[in-house]
Amino acid sequence: MTCCYDRRDLGLLLLRLGTGGVLAAHGAQKLFGWFGGHGLEGTGHYMESVGFAPGRTSALAAGLAETGGGTMLALGLATPAAGAAAAGAMAGASAVHAPNGFFAQEGGYEYAASLGLAATGLAIAGPGRLSLDHALGHVFDRNWMVPLALGATAAMTALVVGARNARVRRRAEGEQQALFEE
Repeated sequence: MTCCYDRRDLGLLLLRLGTGGVLAAHGAQKLFGWFGGHGLEGTGHYMESVGFAPGRTSALAAGLAETGGGTMLALGLATPAAGAAAAGAMAGASAVHAPNGFFAQEGGYEYAASLGLAATGLAIAGPGRLSLDHALGHVFDRNWMVPLALGATAAMTALVVGARNARVRRRAEGEQQALFEE
């Protein structure tokens, strides 16, 4: 008798556990202040300072997408929706870090982009057989769910990041105008 799992299943499990675990931990920092995080209040103030408004609501949304999406990715549950939610949160983080360039040591978007791409890849590839989706007969992991989840997340992320970028531009223009008037 041969085993019913192959290298692909083990690889997807490791990728899900690693990516999902990191995302869930980052979300827990935002939501609960765990692992040296600042909780909703502190993260909300930070989110407001980088252009997301309202800050506390933005912190809650990012924390839920990271904690919920990460946990669900790790479990292999509703993988298209979990991966899309996590990818959307990482797209928002990438937008904040993009002005600093690519590399993380310079404050760039490298880390957020890597997590977002891994989450997107898992949403597309599926969780493998070592997952709750497989155990449940893939009721939350249908092929049609992948473009729906990724498309809806892309649209919402574009709106949120677009509004954030507009606020950042207006703030910069206001600061430049104030300097000009001095």
